[in-house]
Amino acid sequence: MRVSEFWRAVDQVFGDAYGAVVARDVVLEELGGRSAADALDAGIDARRVWEALCDSQDVPLDKRHGKGLAEPRD
Repeated sequence: MRVSEFWRAVDQVFGDAYGAVVARDVVLEELGGRSAADALDAGIDARRVWEALCDSQDVPLDKRHGKGLAEPRD
C-alpha cells in the first residue's frame, strides 16, 4: 500500500473530515504510541499503519481489503 492509497482508504472508510481527525489524533500503541500520520512521517509502512488504525477503530475485515485503490480507468 502506498501512502496515497492509505489516505484514499481513510477517506473511503471514515469520510474526509473524520478521517483526518482519526489519522491525526488516535494514538496507536502498536506503532510506538504514534498517530497514523506521525507513523507515516516516521517511515512506517502504510499497510501496517492502515491495519493498526483499522484495528483500533474496529473496522470490519470486509471494509479493509482493497480500500484505497483507485477505480480502474476505462
